[in-house]
Amino acid sequence: MYFKILYLGFKIYCFLFRPIRMGARVALIEDGSVWLVRHTYLGGWFMPGGGVQRWETLEEAARREAREETGAKPGRMMFAGVFTSFAQWKTDHTAVFLCEDFTFTGKPDAEIAELRLFPLGELPGDTYDVHRNFLQNFQAGAIQTNVGKW
Repeated sequence: MYFKILYLGFKIYCFLFRPIRMGARVALIEDGSVWLVRHTYLGGWFMPGGGVQRWETLEEAARREAREETGAKPGRMMFAGVFTSFAQWKTDHTAVFLCEDFTFTGKPDAEIAELRLFPLGELPGDTYDVHRNFLQNFQAGAIQTNVGKW
């Protein structure tokens, strides 16, 4: 209930101020499947991730969010791209990282209602559209995973 009230306040803030935000997400891929989270305050399934904090790089944010939302400790991650969403009166730019090298060292935090592994070809119907499109493109080989290798 606490997170639902906070989320409602956030939606009011977005309506009033139309913020531009930067976020980071991680596609935690394991044997042709992906770990997705369902939040306590929002319906649907999402790749783990969230907002970038002050003085934090995109990769640091992605690692922190993966740890907080899944209990995973990512190893090597590859930058896969950025997507933009204009939903709910805000502009969200989200950097996406791919990670196939991770271990679970903890548990999801209180904002996560459920963490589940789904085959890439069998994503749940209520997967967030932008995340579904990204994962389908990854499965089809349309995501170039060498972009982040400098």
